[in-house]
Amino acid sequence: MMRWHIGRRTAAAALSVLAAGCASLVPPASTTGPEISATVAAPLRTFQDKLDLAGRLSVRYQGERREEALHGSFTWAQSPARTTVTLLSPLGQTVAVIDVTAQGAKLTQAGQAVRTASDVDTLTAEALGWPLPVSGMRQWLQGFGLDGSGQHFVATPRNSDITTREGWRIRYANWQDEASPQSLPRRIDLARSTEQAGDVSIRIVIDTWQEH
Repeated sequence: MMRWHIGRRTAAAALSVLAAGCASLVPPASTTGPEISATVAAPLRTFQDKLDLAGRLSVRYQGERREEALHGSFTWAQSPARTTVTLLSPLGQTVAVIDVTAQGAKLTQAGQAVRTASDVDTLTAEALGWPLPVSGMRQWLQGFGLDGSGQHFVATPRNSDITTREGWRIRYANWQDEASPQSLPRRIDLARSTEQAGDVSIRIVIDTWQEH
């Protein structure tokens, strides 16, 4: 039985009936979309500040007593000033909504008090029991970011394995159109060792893209 592990106690009980299926968000000035586009992305593709995504999410991590595995889906709505991530169970029920602006992050779960924090990644790790790197994903989902040496990277089908400055190992395992230099990622594998949740692996499959 696999489930979303939210709040370590309350949400785990609430979601146990579901069958297993399938700091701020705004990037620092050095990693914003326009600068990325001007420095490294122009020959390939440009960073999109306004974007809606939908896809699937699989996570493995070390829980309090054993390894946990969960599967679900997600939606991602991104604009220059806000990012909203909705996590869904395999049955399509809303598990959590993460809303981030320059003022801070908010995480909402049904039947629980709203959680807030200045840093979204700290908030999600505490609430979910495993780290969801929302701040980095704002760029990583499009194949952009900073590598371990602090240099801008643009992932491509030929340059698909990167370690970020935050310590996440990213593998762009599949692309929407591998023959096109403008291709967007389809499957992204993230991995990192953490004190909180041991070895964490996250698989993201993007099913739909909508740019604005």
